[in-house]
Amino acid sequence: MKVEKIHACTGHNAALYALAQGRTDRHFLSAGGDGWVVEWDLDDPEMGKLVASVETQCFSLCALRAQNRVVAGNMNGGLHWIDRQSPDLTRNVQHHKKGVYALESIKQWLFSAGGDGYLTRWDAANARTLESLQLSHQALRAIAFSEKRSEIAVGASDESIYFLDAETLAVKRVLKNAHTHSVFTIAYSPDGKCLVSGGRDAMLRVWNLENDYALLSEQPAHWYTINHLVFSPDGLLFATASRDRTIKIWDAQTFELLKVLDTLRFGGHTRSVNRLLWLPDCLVSCGDDRLAIIWKVTAQ
Repeated sequence: MKVEKIHACTGHNAALYALAQGRTDRHFLSAGGDGWVVEWDLDDPEMGKLVASVETQCFSLCALRAQNRVVAGNMNGGLHWIDRQSPDLTRNVQHHKKGVYALESIKQWLFSAGGDGYLTRWDAANARTLESLQLSHQALRAIAFSEKRSEIAVGASDESIYFLDAETLAVKRVLKNAHTHSVFTIAYSPDGKCLVSGGRDAMLRVWNLENDYALLSEQPAHWYTINHLVFSPDGLLFATASRDRTIKIWDAQTFELLKVLDTLRFGGHTRSVNRLLWLPDCLVSCGDDRLAIIWKVTAQ
């Protein structure tokens, strides 16, 4: 495997916490502590385009391409519904009592996970709430969706992973003590057979969904918190991002470590890596160093 650093996108004035797909597969969005939502063009990454300024820290982002909207979740529990055609129509819907840590577009809905322990389903076309479910008395940190299983997984600060029916939101299963401390990130394998999770305990765990959610694999993956993980579009690899300043790339079949992207050898991040986005042509990372880095990952 060959990994090449393509470009470091600069311009944000604070740590970056969120990435999302842009208006095409050749664009991506970034947001963070400065409240700016910026779009970057992979074919001309020198200059980002300001999509909106929401004037409060953004913890999460989601692009709603069908509605030509971007939604940003802020530290105070609000969701900024950004109209790309008319940014002046952007409105902040104050909903969760604490920060919005995750947003996920699923079918005709948008789901938000709040620091108040509530999972909310929104009508994406009309930017209105449909229903809210309190899963925990602690923060919800991550949302993942498997179309093959018609299932939603939610990671929480109470150390649990919740599995829900995507249509009815009925709770199907709760994995308690899935991690020591918060579950920060979860992702379904593209084939729907496994769920991979990471958390503040720096452990990487794989759950066998075809065998009653049994633990399939576990290993200490980083020195510090695993902030995020994401599968490659072809499902052959996945990457993890950590507070230890590294990105690690793993074999999705064997769960073996293949590559460590660090500061010294690869010119990686100099502070915590907070978020990843794997587009068809590249891997994007962002972190506390205010950078969004574009990586080219090539199988050899």
